[in-house]
Amino acid sequence: MTMPPIRRRHGAAERSLSRGAGPVASAKHALSRRSFGALVAATAGAATLSACSPGPRTADPNAPLRIMAINHVWSQAIAEHLPEFEDLVGRRVSMRLLTADQLSNSYNVKLNASATDIDVMMVRALQEQILFTRNGWLADLTDRVEGDAEYDWSDFQEAPRERSVTADKVVSVPIVTERPALYYRKDLLEDFGGAPATLEEMLEISLELADRNNGFFGYVGRGQRSGAVTQWSSFLYSFGGDFTIDGASGIGTPEAIAAYEFYGRLLAETGPPGVTNMSLEQAMPIFAQGKAAFYIDADAIYSNFLDPGISTVIDTVGFAPFPAGPAGSVPHNIPSWSLGINRFSLLQDDAWEFIRWISGPEMVARLQADGIPGARQSAWDDSATLASFPDDLAESMRINAENGKGTDRPDVIQVGRARDIVGRPLVAGITGAAVPPVAADADAEFADFLIRDNRQREF
Repeated sequence: MTMPPIRRRHGAAERSLSRGAGPVASAKHALSRRSFGALVAATAGAATLSACSPGPRTADPNAPLRIMAINHVWSQAIAEHLPEFEDLVGRRVSMRLLTADQLSNSYNVKLNASATDIDVMMVRALQEQILFTRNGWLADLTDRVEGDAEYDWSDFQEAPRERSVTADKVVSVPIVTERPALYYRKDLLEDFGGAPATLEEMLEISLELADRNNGFFGYVGRGQRSGAVTQWSSFLYSFGGDFTIDGASGIGTPEAIAAYEFYGRLLAETGPPGVTNMSLEQAMPIFAQGKAAFYIDADAIYSNFLDPGISTVIDTVGFAPFPAGPAGSVPHNIPSWSLGINRFSLLQDDAWEFIRWISGPEMVARLQADGIPGARQSAWDDSATLASFPDDLAESMRINAENGKGTDRPDVIQVGRARDIVGRPLVAGITGAAVPPVAADADAEFADFLIRDNRQREF
């Protein structure tokens, strides 16, 4: 059934927007790590001040719609559009921005107490959604998204749309998507015909260009045990493997072992020293400072390499799709952030109207045109929405989105523990240890973990 148009309620109180984050950054560029650090510091202080906000409330027609979100370029961008929504529904909006850890802690405290003073929740579908659904914190959106022809749920890309479902219910709507990008030095690859099409070609070029004794590396990437798993996932898929197969551990298969060994060799023989301690924050600056030929990481961080304050490769960086492995190019295409509705909210209808509006075709196209990749295929099919990205990056993102899988980590309740187990053979490969025995041991540990994790899924 088609949802009725949004109707204005008169007499709403003055708009309230609590960002708690200092100056709003441009939505056209993802936050650099340096500026994000400053925003985090400002947000932490604001979170303390807003801790005294009113507690549980009744469905007062003058109460604000309360949104809890991460301090993210998407949140900052929509802040500029909130007056439009307030004019549409006649209700003021209060938006509180926190760090990811603060957001999770707030959800745990408030929703364990069935708090009603959160309406719209910004959530990490791949990290928290199963747990939140099991805890009964997320409202079922299935009838709302599937029963609204104008909203057009089928317009959302298949991979991120599938990640919105837990226990056969749609419990979130993807709002920001992310894929891996191959960042490379165009000036160094002229003699090689440009970006490599395959992982094997990338390895060969990395070995040839590496000059590790003089501080230049063929490839830099995440090597830290847990932090590397999400980017290694695309190597795993492209070698024909997966984290789980028919509900059981898949990390001991020949395909997974080959992916572990390949990634390990790439970093062990062409990467920087100390790479097993590197996640995004440590690996990214090495490429930005011109000390590596290749780097694979999230396409969301591309603007760091175009920032003259931190990058020396502004004129030489190129962007390419994820290279093909033995099973082809199978990157991830994930919903990095989604929106859900607090099941205890007294304003669920208005919360849905907000999600319906901010994730509708028009708003997604507007936000994507400002540099924030969404999940609607109609936006990706419109070249105007990709104009703010470098041309080769836009094409790479489009190709990776078409080929991508909807997850970059094990689909479990205890995600952190799972990543720690899965990352153990990865580190073994980097340090030169034999991968098969370590993978066999980790496979057995992961199999036991999955049995226990599945027992906890009582929806």
